[in-house]
Amino acid sequence: MLLFVTDLARGNLIPLPRMSAQEQAAISAGQASESKRSTTWWPLAVLVAINVLNFYDRQVAGAVVEPVRKEFHLSDTEIGLLNTLSLILYGLVGLPLGLLADRVSRKKLLAAGIVVWTLFTACARWVNSYSFLMITRLGVGVGEATAAPTATSWIGDLFPAERRAKPLALFMLGVPVGGALSFFFTGPIALKFGWRAAMVVAAAPVLLLVPLLLMLHEPARGAAEKHAPPVDAGSIWAVLRVPTFWWITLSGALVNFILYSIGVFFPAFFARIHHMNVARAGVMTGIVYAIGGILGGSCAGIWGDRIVKRNRSGRMKIAAIAALLAVPLSYFGIRQGIGSIALALPLLTIAYGLLNMYYGLVYASIQDIVAPALRGTSMAIYFLVMYVIGASWGTLIIGKMSDVFALRAAHLAGLDKITEQFKAIGLQQALLLIPVLSLLLAGVLWAGSRTIRRDLQRREEA
Repeated sequence: MLLFVTDLARGNLIPLPRMSAQEQAAISAGQASESKRSTTWWPLAVLVAINVLNFYDRQVAGAVVEPVRKEFHLSDTEIGLLNTLSLILYGLVGLPLGLLADRVSRKKLLAAGIVVWTLFTACARWVNSYSFLMITRLGVGVGEATAAPTATSWIGDLFPAERRAKPLALFMLGVPVGGALSFFFTGPIALKFGWRAAMVVAAAPVLLLVPLLLMLHEPARGAAEKHAPPVDAGSIWAVLRVPTFWWITLSGALVNFILYSIGVFFPAFFARIHHMNVARAGVMTGIVYAIGGILGGSCAGIWGDRIVKRNRSGRMKIAAIAALLAVPLSYFGIRQGIGSIALALPLLTIAYGLLNMYYGLVYASIQDIVAPALRGTSMAIYFLVMYVIGASWGTLIIGKMSDVFALRAAHLAGLDKITEQFKAIGLQQALLLIPVLSLLLAGVLWAGSRTIRRDLQRREEA
């Protein structure tokens, strides 16, 4: 069929050249590609925004740790216990919620979780005791337990395996971006209006994000797989029989032991060691999260998708090397005293960035080694073991070590009373556990890289 356009000057019809079949196919392919991008990247953007809010609200308690400690006369052990009990509950309720995520609408489950955690965050407005504060943080943990199983399972159905590291790394940028925004805004708000007002502000974005989430189209499970997923993917035992899964779970306990300790105690570290107020300490921690976390997460996504095409264990190996490089950087960053912030800040920022590469690399590996119908379940098991065995104890152990070292420093000075000076010494010494565990993390990730090739082959054969 000939197409015509009008010559406006003469009123004549001018025939246009006929399009070839190849040109028509190219246009159709371009339209399909554009449609595909809109159905994958827009849902991903909403899920990333939700994860940013997730970690904003999770870190808000760490950003105000010093004014809370002073108001309720808390020890570092009691501060650490707030996070520990919240994460244990997070892990315990996460397992049934993960099983649920593989059976019901992930969209509705996630929306309900967002409402729960933001309501408990806002309840801090009425907190008048340590016990009440503990209840609100436990409620936050229950709501947030819906986020990772539902969102990572959803992302796994949007992108094929060879392109999965980048979107998962982007999703996990919610950790540093959410944390950074929390530290940037919470400290200054707390300084001007009080820490309770800062926690209410943290809950406000729920009014926008839940409606956006409910408008999304949820993909079918296994939609991005090149081969049809098995009708019977197996039970929870199919996940537990994968050797690499256990190495990954152990690595999760270690990396989150480290990262939660950073989130809770770095604002106090900058305040005590480098003599900063709550606003400036929050900004310094925010810089660590923003620069280090975004660079680390971005590198993980780019390198993870490139290396997996050449080496199927490459993602795990890169994560192991990154953890190893973080050892000396975190050690010397923590050891810097007052007047050395110009050296301490870049060292700690780079170390955090290297550790944050873990998420995009290792979470992609979890998606690779389990069947699509078990992704929510596998993440729930991962979080349960990770938090109950390791991550939840990080802040409690660091807090207890800080109190013990502070008391020892006071005794060495011939005093029985622990002053702020000795609290600073105790916390600095306790945080030196971070480089030790980073070394252990590198070893565990390397061990996982030795088993993942066989596990991937078994899954493909099945």
